[in-house]
Amino acid sequence: MTGRIIRFCDTTLRDGEQTPGVHFGAAQKYDIAMRLEQLGADIIEAGFPASSEGDFAAVRRVAESIRESTVSALARLTKSDIDAAASALEGARKRRIHVFIATSDIHLKHKLNITREDALARIREYVAYAREFFDEVQFSPEDATRSDADFLLEAVKCAAEAGANIINIPDTVGYSSPDEFSALVRRVKAVLPPETVVSVHCHNDLGMATANTIAAVTAGADQVECTVNGLGERAGNTPFEEAVMAITVRAESMGVSHNINTRELIETSRLISSLSGIRVAPNKAIVGANAFAHASGIHQHGMMCSRKTYEIMNPEDIGLTDNTIVLGKLSGRHAFAERVAKLGYSLDGVGIDAAFTRFKEIADKKSVISDDDIRAIVSEYLDSIEGRYYLSTFQIQSGNKIKAMCLVTLSDGVENGEVTEAAPGEGPIDAAFNAINRIAGADGVELISYNIQALTEGTDALGEAKVKIKEGESVFTGRGVSTDIVKSSIKAYLNAINKWERARRRRIEG
Repeated sequence: MTGRIIRFCDTTLRDGEQTPGVHFGAAQKYDIAMRLEQLGADIIEAGFPASSEGDFAAVRRVAESIRESTVSALARLTKSDIDAAASALEGARKRRIHVFIATSDIHLKHKLNITREDALARIREYVAYAREFFDEVQFSPEDATRSDADFLLEAVKCAAEAGANIINIPDTVGYSSPDEFSALVRRVKAVLPPETVVSVHCHNDLGMATANTIAAVTAGADQVECTVNGLGERAGNTPFEEAVMAITVRAESMGVSHNINTRELIETSRLISSLSGIRVAPNKAIVGANAFAHASGIHQHGMMCSRKTYEIMNPEDIGLTDNTIVLGKLSGRHAFAERVAKLGYSLDGVGIDAAFTRFKEIADKKSVISDDDIRAIVSEYLDSIEGRYYLSTFQIQSGNKIKAMCLVTLSDGVENGEVTEAAPGEGPIDAAFNAINRIAGADGVELISYNIQALTEGTDALGEAKVKIKEGESVFTGRGVSTDIVKSSIKAYLNAINKWERARRRRIEG
């Protein structure tokens, strides 16, 4: 591809993690970052260091590990946020700070309670302060598309004069349309020095995130911010894979290109889906299961004559192949570890041992183990490593004429012992959840959703249960996998309870 090169800033680790119920642990963030670098992301926004000690540590680990991509950290326009970002990114080979403040009157009045003049003063002071630590300073006027246009232009000029060399225009609430957004990008570019990089960050509330992003590119934007699979708050962000392939397929008409290795898109999508617990819809563009499927007889006939009749891109271009290696109960630890690494996970020896043990347990019940099974096994392990409680045993008593009872024994990693409780319920699953609540002291927790589905095909399919629990305004998502649907349900609920329990401990400690 030729033409102007569009830089891709992936913000899955920051904005994507703001998807309700999604939480990436330190090990998961590391695996995602390494996959994004392999994908060719120009910039990886690793997190918001000032938000928590955990995020600070995760950003630091990513910064110290990434060698080719630029590592960026988010900060509000405050001294403490900028100091935290500078400290977290000390070990980065290439680093950037991304500072932001709202510029819409809605946000200034109702969220920040400051005037426009106050906002401009903060931009002047703290963009200049950030420039003392970073050669690359990106500034975002939050809620740009609902800001007064003249004030927005004043704010971005102010930021550029103070030292910001990347200006990012966020459609924070997905309000804009392609024509409006492209016109706004042109106006912003017109008031900035020609060497300033103009970036865009679009949300999908009206279903126009990708369209707005591509409209911005054709209007002269130099950088786009995306998340893999379109993760993000509310309806999500511009999906990385959609923006990349739109540019790839329409490069000639757009006159632009990129640095992304598109053959890594499908495995990156699958890794993010596995670690986030958010399954990709079958009809999702580019990476959905049906994206290259043809059911209509007319379409199938056309495909047999020439793939170009109904496919505008080759499935191989995004990394789709039929060469999935299938492992079984006779496979050894080395083959398993090699496959885990190829799928994008970086488990240490302890992690490989634990995951391999689960692999063997499941392999005794399934004829073959697919890549989807392995992803589920590894994701389950990564979800569990920061937990307090682990399932030891459970017994169910249930029938059509008696109330269900469940006896659950959990290992307690804090007290270093086992705890057993029994509880009744409307059915075996409800009884098991009630018993876990008794052990964890989670009487105030509310179950807001529960579902189970097969991850693979056949009567020996690996089932994944998913639950969401809520306390106050906080929501915690848990997953569990097993060929036994009751066991997978218990493990899913326990995973969510462990996340709730960690949050409770953090509140108590600090």
